[in-house]
Amino acid sequence: MSSTARTARTARTARTARTARTARTARTARTALAAGTVVALAAGLAACGGQSLEEKGGQGKGGGKGEIVIGSAGFTESKVLAEIYSRVLADAGYRPRVQTLTNRELYEPALEKGQIDVVPEYASTLAEFLNAKKNGAKAKPVASSDIGTTVAELKKLAEPRGLKVLPAGAATDQNAFAVTKEFAAQHTLKTLSDLGRSQQKIKLAAGEECETRVFCKPGLEKTYGITVEGIDPKGVGTPQAKQAVKDGTDQLVLTTTTDATLDNFGLVLLQDDKKLQNADNVLPVLNAKSAGDKEIETALNKITNVLTTEDLINLNRKVDAERLKPADVAQAYLESKGLVKK
Repeated sequence: MSSTARTARTARTARTARTARTARTARTARTALAAGTVVALAAGLAACGGQSLEEKGGQGKGGGKGEIVIGSAGFTESKVLAEIYSRVLADAGYRPRVQTLTNRELYEPALEKGQIDVVPEYASTLAEFLNAKKNGAKAKPVASSDIGTTVAELKKLAEPRGLKVLPAGAATDQNAFAVTKEFAAQHTLKTLSDLGRSQQKIKLAAGEECETRVFCKPGLEKTYGITVEGIDPKGVGTPQAKQAVKDGTDQLVLTTTTDATLDNFGLVLLQDDKKLQNADNVLPVLNAKSAGDKEIETALNKITNVLTTEDLINLNRKVDAERLKPADVAQAYLESKGLVKK
């Protein structure tokens, strides 16, 4: 090791010692995220300004290793993607930890504060989320079917918040809505426009955030004239949500175009014929301060470059239909692509 390298290591060690108390405080705030309650989460968000990689024991942008917290939403695909990111980052020498925070309303503020460092995201959905956050719920849409334009708009909204948007890949997923095959046949439904024209009052199984999301209840009502009488907060495409529609408790379920288990519940997607949903390409979004290292970007880009929409469907199927654990599915996928060591 050169004298310059030894000097750099000594300096880093000194910085780590000086910031130990700060790091312990931040870790305490992060523990609030794991407590599993909204109250504890809010306390954690208020208490912590986030950590850089140096404060976590690494070198920061100099290319060193440290703890990386990967955020996940509470649905299958997000959980699997978070595990995939985790394993690629571990293979690159970081210490990853996956933290599930149910929905974007919870994990996006944590990402801004550096309490989580990385999340697998969807370009159009995040762009409109940040657009509404900045400009209000009635803001003019910035996302479109053009992924290049959408990512450019997303970056404009994300960067002032300290977020770094990495390139989007070919893999896409969109929100989608499904009914039972029997309900579709009874009311002659193939599209969401058909559902609006049928004048059926429906109860929608979805996440509770659907109440205000522009691509969910408000969009169904404004774009398609669908009467949504209520939201049954069973989550996005969860087995419980789909079972509620199968049983007739609800009539419509919010899921995704990569849902691999619709047939198991006797469900069919209604076509989004007026293109309420924009194409949502998968891309990593980072906290620029805590996870802006080039090594992290390089590791995550390996995933983006190989992941396909068909891959997403197969990954979801292995968890939802074959009942495998997201962590095991992620490891097997990465091994099959030669991206991590067996």
